[in-house]
Amino acid sequence: MSATAAAGSLDEFDTAFRAVIPLFGVTLIGALIRKLNWLTEEADRSLLRVIVNLLLPCLIFDTALGNPALGEIRNLIVAPLLGFGTAALGMLIALGAGALHGLKERSQQRSFALGVGLYNYSYLAVPLAMLLFGKETTGVLFVFNVGVEMCMWTLGVMLLAGGHTGAWRRILNGPMIAIIAAILVNATGLLPHFPDTAHTAVHWLGQCAIPMALIVIGAIIADYFGEFHPRSGWRVVTAAVLLRMGILPSLFLLLIKLLPLSPELKRVLIVQAAMPSAVMPIVLSRLYNGDPPTAIRVVIGTSVLGLITIPLWLRFGIKLFL
Repeated sequence: MSATAAAGSLDEFDTAFRAVIPLFGVTLIGALIRKLNWLTEEADRSLLRVIVNLLLPCLIFDTALGNPALGEIRNLIVAPLLGFGTAALGMLIALGAGALHGLKERSQQRSFALGVGLYNYSYLAVPLAMLLFGKETTGVLFVFNVGVEMCMWTLGVMLLAGGHTGAWRRILNGPMIAIIAAILVNATGLLPHFPDTAHTAVHWLGQCAIPMALIVIGAIIADYFGEFHPRSGWRVVTAAVLLRMGILPSLFLLLIKLLPLSPELKRVLIVQAAMPSAVMPIVLSRLYNGDPPTAIRVVIGTSVLGLITIPLWLRFGIKLFL
């Protein structure tokens, strides 16, 4: 490798690494203030409602409003299909990985499958997309995430609960409404009539979404960290890391190579390929008779290693396809 090529590789890795560090730093602050009891468990539910029903919809609306990438039909149709499909594929592969994780109980197997299959599609992916690729790609990412949400509240919950639960009703939520509203404003030509003062307020609220979400996620992880026993669950952690941070990212990048995707959607898949497991499977495992300790090992194991693997996968994907 020439000196110029080596320098370019280092620059790409450094850019990705610098984008990742603040995300983990803010999450760590969330864990710290939980230990200091500045943020109590009682406050989590209220904060999550504010984030999901107000701040995140404002961020989505602000990012999607006037976004030319959302004027492409293939982005509006293919993006959510890929979101649903990649999450479902991850769950299916993880469910069939019994030889790797060695889990015997069905509740453990199902929690493992959901934890590995459901990547951190929003609260880590969104700021990375904004930092690395800008507004157009982030708007397509939100549409992609609609498909992931649909998979989580349908197949994911059915997987844990062993059948239909009616959880699909949660798909029609604040983020979904914000996406629909922004697409309608764009399509009907109402954007020039949208008040600047209202847009400014929406922008300010949206900027609060990711920092607040990362703080709450850090606090939640701190609650469960005491139940993370890597020695007793080393096989689960190893299998989760191998699948979520190794095999599945390779399949994401294979999709980029095989499918005729827009540049924005290629960037979205590169970001999502690098993601560790989402935190939500811990909560869902408690709600729908899964095995929370298994979900905790998957989430914490992939998140800790993600500090190293996320920049590597981002650099590799960017170098290969962009």
